[in-house]
Amino acid sequence: MAEGSGSQISVIGSLALSVASSVAIVICNKYLISSLGFLFATTLTSWHLLVTYCTLHVAQRLRFFEAKPIDTQTVILFGLLNGTSIGLLNLCLGFNSIGFYQMTKLAIIPFTVLLETVFLHKKFSQSIKLSLLILLLGVGIASVTDLKLNLLGSVISVLTIAATCVSQILTNTIQKRLKVSSTQLLYQSSLYQAAVLFATGPLVDRMLTNRSVSAFNYTFEVLGFIILSCSIAVSVNFSTFLVIGTTSPVTYQVLGHLKTCLILSFGYTILRDPFTAKNIVGILIAIFGMALYSYYSVLESKKKSANDTLPVTQMVDKEASPLLGAKNSGRYQDGDGDETKDANEVLPASKTSFGQ
Repeated sequence: MAEGSGSQISVIGSLALSVASSVAIVICNKYLISSLGFLFATTLTSWHLLVTYCTLHVAQRLRFFEAKPIDTQTVILFGLLNGTSIGLLNLCLGFNSIGFYQMTKLAIIPFTVLLETVFLHKKFSQSIKLSLLILLLGVGIASVTDLKLNLLGSVISVLTIAATCVSQILTNTIQKRLKVSSTQLLYQSSLYQAAVLFATGPLVDRMLTNRSVSAFNYTFEVLGFIILSCSIAVSVNFSTFLVIGTTSPVTYQVLGHLKTCLILSFGYTILRDPFTAKNIVGILIAIFGMALYSYYSVLESKKKSANDTLPVTQMVDKEASPLLGAKNSGRYQDGDGDETKDANEVLPASKTSFGQ
């Protein structure tokens, strides 16, 4: 009982940290973009990840956590995939309308469910599927406006969905099968993610803004908000890995849509953004869908705990296959582990630390 209570508190804490840090970084980055004119989302995300790595490196040296080695092939491929996913999200927003971008984000949940069902043989009950459908309907009503299509934007959208789904599923799988914590996985992979965005960020940002990040006028105010954004991003990135590891990729996407609703509500009530009855109805439907999803998830989790009688030795054998084609992962103990990536978003709550 005590162990179960501790686990529930850990999950609730990770969800709360993810929501609070993501909303905070959206507010910070919105001011940085709208008021100070710093439009270089992908480059800023690379700075976020570099600061995250440096912070975790200092924490590891101070022995706040123990670094656990992961085979090089797995961590490099995982880091590159996550970095590519973040860059694609920013490109998706840049080459599509806001409405089509929101539809792309909505499509991540059903595709994640499909991939987990086909490749991981995970089963989702009809109740869970219904609650997800209600959630997606509500978010769609609240946030989707125009749906202007173009060929390049549509191709980028498909690539974004694929990269995001796979990277988030791998985040959960790697943590559980290699028994590494969210902190250990983020520490091992964040430098590779940063490297991808350092290499591609300036080019992506120039394509989207027709401006060079190196030619921008960096005032003390701009530098101050960049430092603040990078500081918050450490919490965003950490909580993202934590949430996906302790729950599931689908739950993380549901949480992401909760953030979208909170950010929209914040804009309506505090910033006096224009809104209609359609927006309010959509947010209420989405919140109802989230409540249903949470309720059915808790019920099914309790049933699974009660019925799970698989011997530990069988569980170890079951999880013994290597990850991402790694040849040397057999030296790791497998099984259910501890506790991935947000977080980087541009303006309307995406998945990057720039504004999730």
